[in-house]
Amino acid sequence: MSDDAQPKPVKANSSTRRVTIYAVPLLVAFLLGFVPMWLKYRKCSASFSDAEQQVSLARRQNTLASAVIDTRRGDYEPARKAASDFFTSLRTETDRGKESALSQAQRAGVQALFNQRDEIITLLARRDPAALDRLSDLYVSYREIMNR
Repeated sequence: MSDDAQPKPVKANSSTRRVTIYAVPLLVAFLLGFVPMWLKYRKCSASFSDAEQQVSLARRQNTLASAVIDTRRGDYEPARKAASDFFTSLRTETDRGKESALSQAQRAGVQALFNQRDEIITLLARRDPAALDRLSDLYVSYREIMNR
């Protein structure tokens, strides 16, 4: 066998070596800056998500309170719309299942509130003063369920 048949080792090009020498520390420096910022982003994202859920719950309660106040003032149409918005928002939230801002116990508790939906909205559409008592009771029930 001749020496020509054996493969010759390939010598590393000096420019390739130079690029590697500069690229590795640059990559390490990038990661040293990126990883802490990524961890901070994840923490802030989780905190933002929690705050968003709390705002959603507060907004829903505020909508129901607005319906009660409008009914007390005799403004039945805005009260009917607010009550309808409350029930729609609550249904949307409960339909989200495990992704919901509501706990399992809260989702089970609000199911009973949906039984009153049609009656309350009908009372408001008829401008019936009895709607005030029903809405007030609904508001108290909703607060009790949310504070469990």
